[in-house]
Amino acid sequence: MKTPHPSPKSSPAGAKSSKPADSGFAYSRPFFESLVDKALTHAKKLGATDAGAEVSEGCGLSVSVRNGELENVERNRDKSLGVTVYVGQRRGNASTSDFSDEAIAQTVGAAYDIARFTAEDPFASLPDVKDIAPVDDRERDLDLFFPWALTSEEAMRLALECEAAALGTSKRITNSEGAAVSAQQSHFFSAHTHGFRGGYASSRHSMSVSPIAGKGRDMQRDSWYSSMRHPDTLASPQAIGRYAAERALSRLKARKIATLECPVLFESPLAAGLVGGLVQALSGGAMYRKSTFLLNSLDKMVLPRHIDLMEDPFVLRGKGSSPFDDEGVNVKARKVIDGGRVKGYFLSSYSARKLGMQTTGNSGGSHNLVLTSRHTKTGDDLDAMLQKLGTGLFVTELMGQGTNYVTGDYSRGASGFWVEKGRIAFPVHEITIAGNMKTMLKGMEAVGADTYNYGAKTVGSILINRMKVAGS
Repeated sequence: MKTPHPSPKSSPAGAKSSKPADSGFAYSRPFFESLVDKALTHAKKLGATDAGAEVSEGCGLSVSVRNGELENVERNRDKSLGVTVYVGQRRGNASTSDFSDEAIAQTVGAAYDIARFTAEDPFASLPDVKDIAPVDDRERDLDLFFPWALTSEEAMRLALECEAAALGTSKRITNSEGAAVSAQQSHFFSAHTHGFRGGYASSRHSMSVSPIAGKGRDMQRDSWYSSMRHPDTLASPQAIGRYAAERALSRLKARKIATLECPVLFESPLAAGLVGGLVQALSGGAMYRKSTFLLNSLDKMVLPRHIDLMEDPFVLRGKGSSPFDDEGVNVKARKVIDGGRVKGYFLSSYSARKLGMQTTGNSGGSHNLVLTSRHTKTGDDLDAMLQKLGTGLFVTELMGQGTNYVTGDYSRGASGFWVEKGRIAFPVHEITIAGNMKTMLKGMEAVGADTYNYGAKTVGSILINRMKVAGS
């Protein structure tokens, strides 16, 4: 049995891109600024106390193939202007995809009318002036924009190479659910009457494949992908295809296991989901609604003492990087969890006011979270983590949405591998793992150095000391 390994890294053939002058956008930054200014000026004329507006454009190409043939070619281009109007502490929102002067006036008018007839909310207002990101910070270049001048023919070739690499890995790879290549980019500009003005362009490119191994009742599928801001840093189609195939092959002859309790090791991509659950539980919305199992957990221990969670919005090319949050509020690097103890929540201006706290610049989500253990050593790769697991379950796939954030109860369908004495013994499927998130978080025994980046989260595999496993 070949142990699944971390994400392969090498450049895709034909991915040649730096920062060309031609962005591929239909609209310029100055034009966006003029639209926003028109919206804010009209809102003030109508009698709005305050107002904010954001205009954006996105475009891209997505191509998919299956079994050596082209399946879909999709080009997308969308645009939007959103307006928020305040009349005292009443708020209204409206949007349009029409950039004409008449449409802007109608959209602002609609937002204003909604605000006039909406119930008053004592916490509804723009962010405080003191919280707005300074000009130097909001104009910081975080290296987020790398347009990929990819033709549909080139995208199809890359997707076919990726799928062919998967199908050619072994004769036991018998089918494919397809491969896909996507090149996406967008830009926006926003401003509001508390003094914020800012915007930037960003890109996100990806390649993926889903091969099928085996025949009849012993068929197994798996997949792999690479997603980056710069196309040159995508894994090669050959590496993605081979690794996806190896994952599918490793699952052949999977069997059920008896119901038991045992340690569980979450593969790093799934471990990022556990971090996501922690973020949700510590979000301002969950706190003021009292819909979280970590209610009132500020300055309390929720993880073992060796665990830290760091947030850094300023990582160059980071998928969760931004010089300001969705409200134009200042963002900063911080420790969310320090030695297992909660040092801060994820708050927007609104949720912070509801809780009588200060915004953390998380309107729109978290920024580049990294979960680490003070016990982790450089050599703690996946093999080392399997040794720490000893005898138990190594989970590589989860199914369903089985987390109750009010109680913390956790139950997910799963598949993966049974591990004995630190070595993979055989693949397992058709099982359910269950526990309580509060107990699971405190039961984090180890975090691997086999780090994986999933969106705005980076984490290695996570070992939980004990969970219930329901099998046959």
